[in-house]
Amino acid sequence: MGRVNYPVQGAGFGFRRCMSETLKEVEPSAFDFLEIAPENWMGLGGRFGKAFRQYTEQHAFMAHGLSLSIGGPAPLDMDFLFNLKQFLIDHNIRGYSEHLSYCSDDGHLYDLMPIPFTEEAVKYVAGRIRQVQDVLEQKIAMENVSYYAAPGSEMTEQAFLLAVLEEADCDLLLDVNNIYVNSINHGYDAVDFLKAMPSERIMYVHIAGHYTEAEDLLVDTHGAPVIDPVWSLLQLAYEQFGVLPTLLERDFNIPELPELLQEVEQVRFYQHQWKMSHAQILA
Repeated sequence: MGRVNYPVQGAGFGFRRCMSETLKEVEPSAFDFLEIAPENWMGLGGRFGKAFRQYTEQHAFMAHGLSLSIGGPAPLDMDFLFNLKQFLIDHNIRGYSEHLSYCSDDGHLYDLMPIPFTEEAVKYVAGRIRQVQDVLEQKIAMENVSYYAAPGSEMTEQAFLLAVLEEADCDLLLDVNNIYVNSINHGYDAVDFLKAMPSERIMYVHIAGHYTEAEDLLVDTHGAPVIDPVWSLLQLAYEQFGVLPTLLERDFNIPELPELLQEVEQVRFYQHQWKMSHAQILA
């Protein structure tokens, strides 16, 4: 039914600089943890840095990276990794995750590019993940990403993801919305994909909204409310793996915190619903 010791519990949301003042007005009991992109906070001083320090002393935080470029051709940025390691320690960050993709070569591409689904890529990416884990002295989680093309692929997305997790001996950040988006865009069964995920490797879950470009083309924007099919897939994840720590992502069109927290409360409702039904089964 999944791992026993999660780094965080319950439901949370992504913390942004625009929330530095308004978060003070929110009851701490309204959420269980927060997530940040470490690149946006490392080395930050002034009022934002001071506010961030106060919040990391009060709340549990996860870090979800943007620039590791784990599948990229350029060598890993070791200076960044050592600075990241100290940042995670200084702020008692509970866990670190990144995207199973790449975003740089000689320079940053400012987008998440798909890694070819090949055996060679499995070995290459897994070796880089192990290197990162050695530097950070902790397991990291890789996120199943949304993608819009699969150049040079020799295996399915599911097979590639499972092979990387096994070869690297790393954890999984299970993005439920990305499963749904990819299932529409690439014509596979989202339920089958979800059920194939290794429960013992799931660190936590992402859920988000997306943009419908066409019936067969969804764009993972994190800029809209979560839709019913994605909520249903989250409920299925709980039925399959037990209640998992779940993070609501909202990167664009960010509403006021009371509205955002309504979706966090929806996550909590499904978590409570599972716990109650499971308790009745065990009774």
